[in-house]
Amino acid sequence: MRGGALPGCRAPAATARGTSGMRPASPRGTSEEEECAVEMIALRRVKAVENMCAGHSPTSNKDHSALLAFRGIPISELKNNSILRALTAEANGWEPDVVSTEVLRAQEEWEAVDNIQPETGSQVSSGEPGQLISFSEALQHFQTVDLSSFKERIQPTIRRTGLAALRHCLFGPPKLHQGLREERDLVLTIAQCGLDSQDPVHGRVLQTIYKKLTGSRFDCALHGDHWEDLGFQGANPATDLRGAGFLALLHLLYLVMDSKTLLMAQEIFRLSQHHIQQFPFCLMSVNITRIAIQALREECLSRECNRQQKVIPVVNRFYAATFLRLAHVWRMQQKTISDSGFVLKDLEALAKKSPRRLLKTLDTYLARASKGQASLLGTQKCSEPQAPHSKDLTFTGVCDLPSHSPKGTRLI
Repeated sequence: MRGGALPGCRAPAATARGTSGMRPASPRGTSEEEECAVEMIALRRVKAVENMCAGHSPTSNKDHSALLAFRGIPISELKNNSILRALTAEANGWEPDVVSTEVLRAQEEWEAVDNIQPETGSQVSSGEPGQLISFSEALQHFQTVDLSSFKERIQPTIRRTGLAALRHCLFGPPKLHQGLREERDLVLTIAQCGLDSQDPVHGRVLQTIYKKLTGSRFDCALHGDHWEDLGFQGANPATDLRGAGFLALLHLLYLVMDSKTLLMAQEIFRLSQHHIQQFPFCLMSVNITRIAIQALREECLSRECNRQQKVIPVVNRFYAATFLRLAHVWRMQQKTISDSGFVLKDLEALAKKSPRRLLKTLDTYLARASKGQASLLGTQKCSEPQAPHSKDLTFTGVCDLPSHSPKGTRLI
């Protein structure tokens, strides 16, 4: 616009201000700043109308001529123009008269983004969809629901007979204190519970594990091939919890939601995706949980539980320490999936024999990791492309090995 507005909205022509060079008083008694604002709004909207006319072929030249006529009007007189008064009548609510169908469709799609819900194949919605769940919240859920039907199935300790019972009585670990047995029974009861896709808490546990390991911010389906990427054998994680129940998922949740063990979990997960040393991460974790259950039932953890006067934290840390030991052996000894059964067998023997040694190793690792001085992967390159999961890969777990338990021992 000729003689257009400059910064500060000062009129360029003295004739527009009068012979004294001063701005005429506003008929409404408004301040100079308010008049400046009105003028700027008018200029913007004239430009908007001009752009709209340029973008949509006008049916006549009359509207274009009117726009050109505005160019010769001094800024101070623009507010007296009837067309511009109509444009500035509702400064805050003005919208163009013509909105294309493309714009409307795009607006509808954008507004629908917040309402999109993933197809899960089951009901996983909760009061706070998509929110991560902590280990303590998930544990509280099991502490408040009725688990009596599952509790009837548990066998808190291994039944020994004959010489095995005598040897255990004379040389075995101490018995768990009476006040801690209810907490132990809760752990074993949770191990009897399966995954219920209709339970919102169960769904949130799965979603949290998936998000923490993959870095995804979005929910995923509770059934699907994406669970194989995390190391389950199939599209339904519930089928891989044999012998460990929901406790296996609680252990994974503890691993990824505890700030001290999250880095360790992510490193082990990366190791499991190595192009040569790959292994099913979640399935391996389930086997570690089985070892923890057996160690608890055989009273291998009783001394440490009695010392700390807690059961669940000790079992959690024992699980993490055992998983750390497995990852260390797997990396340092260049193990592959074909070695899984033998590695787990040796690991179980060591874990039951020296649980406190494993716990001290975990504490040392976490202390160094917090200072950036420890890494499971070291200088090994684990960032190479992940090998596709092969259906022909055979994973041997603890329950698949020949049992060498003493006579009279009953396993889950």
